[in-house]
Amino acid sequence: MEAWDRIKIAFPNNGKRNRVLMTTRQSHVAKHCNDKPHDLKFLTKDESWELLEKKVFHKEKCPPELELPGKSIAEKCMGLPLAIVVIAGALIGKGKTTREWELVAASVGEHLINRDPENCKKLVQMSYDRLPYDLKACFLYCGAFPGGSQIPAKKLIRLWIAEGFIQYQGPLALEDVAEDHLNDLVNRNLVMVMQRSCSGQIKICRVHDMLHEFCRHEAMTEENLFQEIKQGQERFFPGKQELATYRRLCIHSLVPEFLSTKPSGEHVRSFLCVGSKKIDMPPNEIPSIPKAFPLLRVLDAESIKFNRFSREFFKLFHLRYIALSTDKIKTIPADFGNLWNVQTLIVETQQATLDIKADIWNMTRLRHVCTNASATLPSTKRPKSSKDNLVNRCLQTLSTIAPECCTAEVFTRTPNLKKLGVRGKIDALLETSKDGSGSGLFSNIGKLACLEYLKLVNDTRLSSKPLHLPPAYIFPQKLKKLSLVDTWFEWKDMSILGLLPDLEVLKLKENAFKGQSWEQEDGGFPRLQVLWIERTDLTSWKASSGNFPRLKPSLLYHVINLRNSQLNWLM
Repeated sequence: MEAWDRIKIAFPNNGKRNRVLMTTRQSHVAKHCNDKPHDLKFLTKDESWELLEKKVFHKEKCPPELELPGKSIAEKCMGLPLAIVVIAGALIGKGKTTREWELVAASVGEHLINRDPENCKKLVQMSYDRLPYDLKACFLYCGAFPGGSQIPAKKLIRLWIAEGFIQYQGPLALEDVAEDHLNDLVNRNLVMVMQRSCSGQIKICRVHDMLHEFCRHEAMTEENLFQEIKQGQERFFPGKQELATYRRLCIHSLVPEFLSTKPSGEHVRSFLCVGSKKIDMPPNEIPSIPKAFPLLRVLDAESIKFNRFSREFFKLFHLRYIALSTDKIKTIPADFGNLWNVQTLIVETQQATLDIKADIWNMTRLRHVCTNASATLPSTKRPKSSKDNLVNRCLQTLSTIAPECCTAEVFTRTPNLKKLGVRGKIDALLETSKDGSGSGLFSNIGKLACLEYLKLVNDTRLSSKPLHLPPAYIFPQKLKKLSLVDTWFEWKDMSILGLLPDLEVLKLKENAFKGQSWEQEDGGFPRLQVLWIERTDLTSWKASSGNFPRLKPSLLYHVINLRNSQLNWLM
């Protein structure tokens, strides 16, 4: 209520018919914000059945033999939408026979004698019990994040892999298997999709508060999957005896205070610090984490500001996942290369550049290297012995690296790269080779046979000479998504991008192109579905259906300052 009192001045009642929608389970909070709050009604029998049928069968109709037990199930949910959605998830995992649906109907009757939320939790338990074994840990792990938080899907997937929850299935990559698991949980109504990417993949997800509480309780008491570290009423953190029984810790606040108690947990494998606020770590406390938990596999510490690496950090030989943030670190030292088990390395920094001195080429399990800085990669010297590896076939993500690092030697060692981000002076990337035979460094990118996503961020505005895109045949032939930021190309170069055969998503941000007029030639962009133009001086755009046969009007984003546009295919 205090929070509403502080911010409501920003929403004056000025007669413009704007509205602010707030939801709460507490009636006194609702009445404080509005004298006459709207109380949500329970669903009718027909509405309950309509929701259940839609969640189980989607656009199809329920088979006639299941309609009677289905309506019985819907009626016994007593108008509670969450109960219906959870039960629908359980039905999806069952065989579609009358007998099995009748058994579910009986179980619903046992748990929902009244509308007590505690009985809804029993329904969640029933849905959870019907999950395949490998999905149970993935679902409970969502409870390690703060309640109500929005979870980046890529982060969740990479954590699942690092924790060992995901196993290879035939030719599929671990990330593909994990994405299938996430979609399965969404289809079972256990995880909600908050945002999808332009290509339709899950980008942000979350768990309903009641399901989140179930995950925490089940994970902490029944499965010992993780433990949340927080001070109790007596203001004490768990002691060494308790910590000795824990395998994963999640802590979202009071991190320096906890580490100041000199904790020790030799069996702890994961340290998760996921919070909305950055925590300044005192320099003397930085070595505390590796000292306390020497066998860590997962260190998710993006909420903690690291200003240096301690010697103890480089003894964490079991680490698979590292995520940290910093204001001052400019170098990933050579000793980092000793952490040969690392799969994911994420560094969020305030520095413009990051010098990676560690020999990542011999970190053969490395799958993702992500930083918002322009990273300089170590040299690709010839192997000193037969034990040194020439190729890292696991590496899928390099983002973002300096243009000067886009060499043939680097990409020869990363043949399965799927996502590449380049940040810096992009003119160095696009310069033609000295003999005039090709497009210099950019031609090396074109040889990446598996590359699907490319992002170019130019750090120098308005170069002395205009930038030009290389010919279409130089681009990676499987490229599906391209993002250009601050590159200041001319609009006539768009005809080059129009020749890319598989391009589905094109994002043009912060004056990616310059000029007030763009007239697209016929026959371009055969597969483009999403076009995002942001911050541009474009005022006139002429195009026809022959240019963008698959472009969806609903996925044409942020075209601003456009006064004279002729878009015939949108008619």
